[in-house]
Amino acid sequence: MVGFFGVLKLEENGRNVEQGGNAFDNTKNDDLNVFENEHIQLGLLGYLDQVDQPLIFGNNRYVLIWNGKIYNGKQLRQLLENRNYTFATTSDEEVIATLFLEYGVGSFREIRGMFSMIIWDKEEKKLYGARDPFGIKPLYYYDQESFLFSSEKQPITTYIGKLPLHEQALADYLSFQYVPPSVTLTEGILSLAPGHYFIKKMDKPVEKHRYFHATLKPVYGNENMIINRIQEALIDSVKVHLPAEVPSGVFLSGGIDSSLLASIARQIQPEIKTVSVGFEEEDYSELSIAQQTAEVLGVENISYTITPQEYIDVLPTVIKLLEEPLADPACVPLYVAAREASNYVKVVLSGEGADELFGGYNIYREFESLKLFNYIPNPLQRIIHWLSNILPDGMVGKSFLQRGTTPLNQRYIGNAKIFEEKEKELILVSKRSPRQSYLHITEELFAHVEGQHPTQQMQYIDIHTWLPGDILVKAERMTAAHLLDLRTPFLDKEVFEVARKIPVECKITDKTTKAILRKAATEFVPPHVVHRRKLGFPVPIRKWLREELVEWAKQIIHDSQTEDYLNKSYVKHLLEEHVTHKRDHARKIWTVLVFMLWHKIYIEDTEI
Repeated sequence: MVGFFGVLKLEENGRNVEQGGNAFDNTKNDDLNVFENEHIQLGLLGYLDQVDQPLIFGNNRYVLIWNGKIYNGKQLRQLLENRNYTFATTSDEEVIATLFLEYGVGSFREIRGMFSMIIWDKEEKKLYGARDPFGIKPLYYYDQESFLFSSEKQPITTYIGKLPLHEQALADYLSFQYVPPSVTLTEGILSLAPGHYFIKKMDKPVEKHRYFHATLKPVYGNENMIINRIQEALIDSVKVHLPAEVPSGVFLSGGIDSSLLASIARQIQPEIKTVSVGFEEEDYSELSIAQQTAEVLGVENISYTITPQEYIDVLPTVIKLLEEPLADPACVPLYVAAREASNYVKVVLSGEGADELFGGYNIYREFESLKLFNYIPNPLQRIIHWLSNILPDGMVGKSFLQRGTTPLNQRYIGNAKIFEEKEKELILVSKRSPRQSYLHITEELFAHVEGQHPTQQMQYIDIHTWLPGDILVKAERMTAAHLLDLRTPFLDKEVFEVARKIPVECKITDKTTKAILRKAATEFVPPHVVHRRKLGFPVPIRKWLREELVEWAKQIIHDSQTEDYLNKSYVKHLLEEHVTHKRDHARKIWTVLVFMLWHKIYIEDTEI
């Protein structure tokens, strides 16, 4: 694993790449390794093993820096050798370099793996940047007086200095619980979208191109054939993701995804370890299920229980590592799981992507409950919708009527939805710039899936927003913080090719989600897992914000210097209603608290 930062010097400003490199956590890194000429500076920090980067190749024409892992390196090497290329090393770096010499920007689509990379062409004075198909590895850039690029956001802000807060991104954060992909909460700093590459020429605007588009194209076929393809693809993916002779583990919850990975991994590496975390509250803890699963599979399980006090003690560190506010309560248990795993293993398998690809979220079954609205004439639907709007908030049936009479593309923005637009008018106080509704994020995405099955539309939205904006951010950042090499076998190009062709009817039934994956897992995992309802990564935030964390939350709100952006009186009102059981505002309150803590760390420069 590496971290990199660079500057394409479009103007002389007396600064150098070390200023950005100082933002990396140098207690866990080697010294900054720098390549420099009159046009560019590339700085790289190596983690764990020494990395031979920056790599100069192509008769001294190109320079490569990258972070990631290739899983089809042997096949690519053989392909290139058949085209009369020779290799001096066995490194992934040399494969990437040689592949680029042969295919240019077409090389990115040939790679099976996770990566963010930069290639500098000295001859044409042209910079290339690319990010893996699903966005496992991040790549940030800033295109102003200088062009800056980095594997983390903070080196850019350290190099430039203070930049304004992006108010539209804040408004979007309050809806999504994360800052949607491609922008950040810092004005001017952008994130390259998954499956894209950029080309930056001297004194020209950056050009962005898509090389991979994650679309779903169902193909109807024999169910047993589909099951066999799933099994073959997953076994192959786990094999290539699991390194030989390196201590490895699996994050094991009580769900089918991690259990399936653990079962397959054990066949390949019998000494595989599993790591599970949970809470003292039984309704929110899957530790007993995970331990039972590990026992049946015959693998060692390392379990850890998180207390409310430890949770809030760890939270500031987690927010700092994330660099952007992310109000997913599962970030902290994932951090703790990675911390515990790092005591035993160097590589960890995790089940990210299974729900998005195989239809695992309960909301994907929503079309079944809303079918009756298909038989109601549009004029009557409009009347029902009007009546639902005047019903009191929290009244049983209001949400059902509103959802049933609102088109999917006007109400679904992803697996999480926190504040509606009307309520954002109450909580946001800044009027410095016109704000767009959250639909500006999803309307273009819905245009790609118009007319498709509602579940398929939801999957597409989540793959392009929720997955890279929430799921992968927390997984990559929490593991990297403990120098763990994260591997996500479900998010493999070969697995995706199988999953994208599975019809909705095989994924979703009237009783369960991920139906076809459960059938494929039957011969690998115990029955108590196959038939278990999905819980996700439950965290007792709802309970804690009524009991153990009430005073802590009040103090955060009181101390926060966010009056320029948030109506703190309204936030206090939400907390009061939650504490007194008038409403369940846990997710809304948590979203605000995480932003306030982020603001304290990154804007107020206050240690917590």
